[in-house]
Amino acid sequence: MKKLLAMLMCLAMVFALCTIATPAASADDFHIVLKLSHVFAPTEQLTVEMEQVAARIYEKTNGAVEIQTYGSGQLAVYKDNLQQVVDGSNWIACEDPSYLADYNINFEALIAPMLYANLQEYSYVCQSDLVKALCQDIEDNYGIHVLALDFNVGLRCMQTNKVITTPDDLKGMKIRVPNSSMYINLMNAMGATPIPMAFSETISAVQQGVVDGLEGNMNAYSTNGSAEVAKQMSFTNHLIGTCGAYINIDVWNSIPEEYRDIIQEEFTFGAAELTQFTDDNFQSTMEKLEAEQGCHFNEVDMDAFRAVMQVEYDRLVKEDGVDADFIPALQALVAEYDAANA
Repeated sequence: MKKLLAMLMCLAMVFALCTIATPAASADDFHIVLKLSHVFAPTEQLTVEMEQVAARIYEKTNGAVEIQTYGSGQLAVYKDNLQQVVDGSNWIACEDPSYLADYNINFEALIAPMLYANLQEYSYVCQSDLVKALCQDIEDNYGIHVLALDFNVGLRCMQTNKVITTPDDLKGMKIRVPNSSMYINLMNAMGATPIPMAFSETISAVQQGVVDGLEGNMNAYSTNGSAEVAKQMSFTNHLIGTCGAYINIDVWNSIPEEYRDIIQEEFTFGAAELTQFTDDNFQSTMEKLEAEQGCHFNEVDMDAFRAVMQVEYDRLVKEDGVDADFIPALQALVAEYDAANA
């Protein structure tokens, strides 16, 4: 019996040594498939950009990192999209940063209404220590690693069949919004009645008079069918249309460092490329919509819209729990950018 025990102990030590000596998977034999999910339509530029990012990563990693992109809500989107990341799936969620507010409420204020006059202000804020600390917090506490926060698709504007110049013009109007508390609260502050609705139902809802319009960016206006039913875009610029990309930290750390560097470089480049595309094509897209679809565009009284937003800023702090100094800190960063680029 003693000889048998001694033999078993020796075998256990041998297996232990073998386990310790087994090398970790190297870049040479590594392969991972990641599903990337978002809600954007095939014709929208964010969809195109994500496909390009995935293709470049596949090529530069020699096929070791394969990102399969799924748009139009084919897979989980919105909160369910982020949940896949939190649960540790081989997954990249592409969502509006406001959906990160479930994990740190200050993300709701990061893209609060009327904070940004252009896309560059927002991208500058995203690179600040203030926002990096937010990202570190959700990584430490929920395992959400942020690849990017600024795949910018444009400032969001009102799309109706009525010229809107002040918040008073929105009173009594039913406006489709995503099912997000931020959009709902924003629309209430602007004086409209928010109607949360899946986008797949929106075009017919405008046609049938269920809603009076919707809101969105210029690129989406030209590609998702809304220009066919809502002929007037009013440049409220009430929110920045943007999307982030998020992956589980354990999944991220399982990828060899040289591949992580490539992934990060391509997501950073993709965000900058999309922002540049959005800026470069704004004027030509507007002119094309005017000429081909009979759309019209108008400026608004920005001071009037900003004036009603203070109520929303106060609500974010008092009701939602956003740090009292967070929005002023964002405004200071925007002012810092504007001063440096005046």
